[in-house]
Amino acid sequence: MPLSVAPAGQTSPVTYHPSGGTLPFSDAVEVGHTLYLSGKIGTGADGKLVPGGVQAETRQVLANIEASLNKYGYVRANLVKCTVMLADMGDFAAMNEIYGAWMPRPYPARSAMGVSGLAAGAKVEIECIAAR
Repeated sequence: MPLSVAPAGQTSPVTYHPSGGTLPFSDAVEVGHTLYLSGKIGTGADGKLVPGGVQAETRQVLANIEASLNKYGYVRANLVKCTVMLADMGDFAAMNEIYGAWMPRPYPARSAMGVSGLAAGAKVEIECIAAR
């Protein structure tokens, strides 16, 4: 169940949408008409990474992002900023092919970086901000 609070001196409530699990983070936090999504990895309904490498994981990550957006009343066109984290920057072109085909134009701002590791051995993680 979401938790809405209005911090001292702020009129807009902050709504925390729980992850549904036991990990210490929210799936998303909404401030006014801005939604901050936690990073998503390519896990399917069974909670396991999808097989098939970085492109398959990227497709699943984007499906997970879209599911969260829709759950909170947002759509792809509301995306304004995404951050892509790759376990191997050598996978950038393969990830970017899937990302670019999925993302609506005009594209949101984006950062991409290589990291030394991701949760569950994922190859890619993407976090996004949406606004309406």
